[in-house]
Amino acid sequence: MEVFVQQLINGITLGSIYGLIAIGYTMVFGIIGMVNFAHGDVFMVSAFVALIAFLVLTTWLGIASVTLALFIVLIVAMVLTGVLNWAIERLAYRPLRGSFRLAPLISAIGMSIFLMNFVQVAQGPRNKSIPPLLSGEFVLMGGSGYQVTLSYKQIMVWVVTAVLLAAFWWLVSRTALGRAQRACEQDQKMASLLGVDVDRTVSITFVMGAALAAVAGTMYLMYYGVISFADGFTPGVKAFTAAVLGGIGSLPGAVIGGLLIGLVETLWSAYFSIDYKDVAAFSILAVVLIFLPQGLLGRPEVEKV
Repeated sequence: MEVFVQQLINGITLGSIYGLIAIGYTMVFGIIGMVNFAHGDVFMVSAFVALIAFLVLTTWLGIASVTLALFIVLIVAMVLTGVLNWAIERLAYRPLRGSFRLAPLISAIGMSIFLMNFVQVAQGPRNKSIPPLLSGEFVLMGGSGYQVTLSYKQIMVWVVTAVLLAAFWWLVSRTALGRAQRACEQDQKMASLLGVDVDRTVSITFVMGAALAAVAGTMYLMYYGVISFADGFTPGVKAFTAAVLGGIGSLPGAVIGGLLIGLVETLWSAYFSIDYKDVAAFSILAVVLIFLPQGLLGRPEVEKV
């Protein structure tokens, strides 16, 4: 029982990171119907930004408070990654918005390859690490020589995910920007005729998705303490899978999908072969989509005639 509870805690933590990345996928797809395959590499770049910012703050500027340093790192990563994604949207996606459907997809794949190789050249192929952060944990239960613990890092990941999900749900459902996003999701041409600045709305959505990816990248770096140039592809694919599983276009669905993927991976690794954890996660996706093609919380697509 203790092992199961511990793996449950670990799975929720991993799933929370996937959920943060998945929200960026689902927001972009919901508005312009495009899968931004460079989003996983934007997450990876944000982790490197957080790494560099943390080392600058603690080594060069001498900030001793880890909490203050993490807060500043989070803000810096969100701002710089948001600017990066804004530039990507302006240069790689906006000129192709009226082109054939595969053009933005090809551009996204090319941007993903560019970002991965740029970081590999700039930072080197080796893993980069930082000292352990936020050490400390609570012992929840123990027995048979095995203790179930909940670390401060895991609590921080959970709290940040819950707060950001609530904040972005409120923003999309209760603000003028959210109304503009929902209008663009339904019909961009009609939204433009009614006075919505479609280009501005899409750009802001990319910036918001990048900010969430930056939070996920910072949490990933804080939790695991290591990052490499290749760490964008697999989490990006898992997050996209989570978005599809939860119902692409649904913010709560993206987080629920992320939690399910994280739990399946962690529990499978604990009780079965770790070599097949990815197979298990994608098999769950296939089974769910057979019975719920729109995902767990997605709405069936209505064809406009």
